Amino acid sequence: MPDEGTPQRIGYVLKMYPRFSETFVVTEILALQDQGADLDIFSLRQPVDGRFHESLSRVRAPVTYVPTPGKPPEIWGALAGARELHGERFDACIGEILAGSPTDSCQALLLAGLIRERGITHLHAHFGTIAAGVARLAARIAGVTYSVTLHAKDIFHEDVVDEELAARISDAAAVVTVSDFNERYLRERYGDATGNLVRIYNGIDLDAFSASRPDDRPPLVVGVGRLVEKKGFHHLVDALALLRDRGRPIRLELVGGGPEEQALRTRVAALDLDDQVTFHGPLTQAETRDRVRAAAVLAAPCVVGLDGNRDGLPTVILESLALGTPVVATPVTGIPEAVLHGQTGLLVPEGDAVALADALDRLVEDAGLRCRLAEQGRRHVEDRFDTRKNTGLLHAVIGGRAAVPQGVRG
Repeated sequence: MPDEGTPQRIGYVLKMYPRFSETFVVTEILALQDQGADLDIFSLRQPVDGRFHESLSRVRAPVTYVPTPGKPPEIWGALAGARELHGERFDACIGEILAGSPTDSCQALLLAGLIRERGITHLHAHFGTIAAGVARLAARIAGVTYSVTLHAKDIFHEDVVDEELAARISDAAAVVTVSDFNERYLRERYGDATGNLVRIYNGIDLDAFSASRPDDRPPLVVGVGRLVEKKGFHHLVDALALLRDRGRPIRLELVGGGPEEQALRTRVAALDLDDQVTFHGPLTQAETRDRVRAAAVLAAPCVVGLDGNRDGLPTVILESLALGTPVVATPVTGIPEAVLHGQTGLLVPEGDAVALADALDRLVEDAGLRCRLAEQGRRHVEDRFDTRKNTGLLHAVIGGRAAVPQGVRG
């Protein structure tokens, strides 16, 4: 273990970096970088996205793609090298190494070697699945601490193995999660293992999201996110049809791509809404900002998927509030912590297209309400979701020997 006087060098462990949909990771890295954190980024998989956000160019931390040995000679070589390098710590972990998947265990061995080589003193993983599993084992082998940020799919999905997640929580020097809802759920489910759990909200760079008054906006609703079940966009399409049938047509722009795109296009066509709905596909952060800033309302009709998957607290909601675009959303997981009903936005029941249509119609028609919600929404984001403030708290956790400071809450 490094001495207390040793400067902290933090290894960020991610399953895949960069990912087009995980803007919060880059925002956090940039904020830590601005605060002087010494970072190395380790990605366990090669990126598959064909486009990248412009903010990525400002990341100075080196990125290493950890090899994935697959052939027996490579696996045995990784074992032999780690045994020679780490000695007794390797021996203490051999049971766990052999019990894991060959890919994950070998990447943990190789990452442990990189920790020694680079002088890494602490590992921080995003998501409690593969990244946390590899980081935890690598940290144990190399004799450093590790921490993890838990989001949503890694907590609630039906594929989550309680025993595995409990071990990753219990062994972490600090566990961060992104909403009060998550914190309550984790404490109730994992009990004593959550002694080092702290809630720190994801934040946004407020300088990049200047607010404008939404009093003079066209009857346009925008939805942003991957086109997957948990986003609830099929209910949004149904709400548009209800409004059209009431003689209150509004336009919808959907930003994002995903496996549900064809089903959504089919639904739009079946409801004869082709002239009201535009599919933009994935856009950059700057392009998305322009679309959200031009709309009267952002709709985030999130639902809990059949597999338990759900959103934690979508970043686009925070961005919309910061831009001055009112939000209609559902009370799924941490969303009510940003969208305070009647104060910073409107909440409607999950899966209720009628209530969603009513709320959209109300905001599109009432410029005064839009402006009041927008003003309060911006203040709320400034108070609770400023990335400089929240990442400062995170840095205090993972940059200070990963002990959770008393009273940390961001």
